[in-house]
Amino acid sequence: MIQARSRRPLSCSLRSSSQNPIATTFLTGGKMDRIVRQILVKLLGGERSVYELIYYQDASLREFFELLNSLRDEGLIEVESGKVRITEKGREVAEKERLKFCGDVECECCEGTGLSINPYFKEILQKYSEIAKDRPETIEVYDQGFISLEGVIRRVEFVYDRGDLNGRIFVVGDDDLFGIAASLTGMPEKVAVVDIDERLINFINRVAEEYSLNVEAFVYDVQQAFPDELKRKFDVFVTDPVETIPGLKLFLSRGVSTLKGVGGAGYFGITTLEASRRKWYEIQRMIHDMGFIITDLRRRFNVYPEDEKNFFRFQEKLPIVRHLQAKVDFNWYNSTLFRIEAVKEPKPIVEGEMIIDEKVYKDDESWATPY
Repeated sequence: MIQARSRRPLSCSLRSSSQNPIATTFLTGGKMDRIVRQILVKLLGGERSVYELIYYQDASLREFFELLNSLRDEGLIEVESGKVRITEKGREVAEKERLKFCGDVECECCEGTGLSINPYFKEILQKYSEIAKDRPETIEVYDQGFISLEGVIRRVEFVYDRGDLNGRIFVVGDDDLFGIAASLTGMPEKVAVVDIDERLINFINRVAEEYSLNVEAFVYDVQQAFPDELKRKFDVFVTDPVETIPGLKLFLSRGVSTLKGVGGAGYFGITTLEASRRKWYEIQRMIHDMGFIITDLRRRFNVYPEDEKNFFRFQEKLPIVRHLQAKVDFNWYNSTLFRIEAVKEPKPIVEGEMIIDEKVYKDDESWATPY
């Protein structure tokens, strides 16, 4: 199991700012770090939940936690009972840096995604919502978690808008029940789903039979060799990979293995919370090495709600919650939606069996993964 670097609460002093490269950039009088600006601008608008600050900034959870402590130690912010506010010293620094809070800028109609749910897809949302009420609860050992109901429908809309909803779609891991939502539109030629959780597979197949949906689900562990009968048979793959490098290689490789050839597309979500900018660099290199370009990035497209069946049930086991010593009070966990497209023959990095067990799910950035 991953061990947190420090279990001391936020109210205690952590390592000095000289050991924190992000804070050093700011505290030594150099140009203010962009993440610091994001945090201070939000606080100029008033007191915020620490989890709301997480949502509106771009650092990984580990980086954010260290930076928040540094800002507090420098007297720029105060933190109490999970709430953060700027101090007078912080306001003075913000003024010198010409920082202003201009109000929220995200579109209220589409929640910043760029897609509203139109009348047709609202009908799909109603059907999907009724079905999803009976979904199995998440299991922490599989690092499961699902995005909001509206988020799933917006993802279906996005695939539709890009012209990818009418072909054969393959889903690698389906906590979100995307396969069901896509099939409810009646547009895909075929939807196939694989997942390690037999309960989820049985649920999808039962719903498919009850509603006469063109979706079929199979039990499969991404660490096992990929079945030949599923290779090069699909036009699109959809997945939400675990965000370790081995996990990303496995999930993306399994999806890439299913594509017919040039022009095949993949959709997946990646956070900045458990994937630092260095890890994003590795992800982009991985994508290019497999023969793909990135055609679209939609920031904060997928939000994971606090739901009685979702992974927030395990919040006391999340490293970030244990470090902050504050109960979750904001839907802070979000991811960026990627669309990639093959411009060469798709070439998965992993083709055979690759057994790595727990390393699939956890690394030293996995601060929102139960342990």
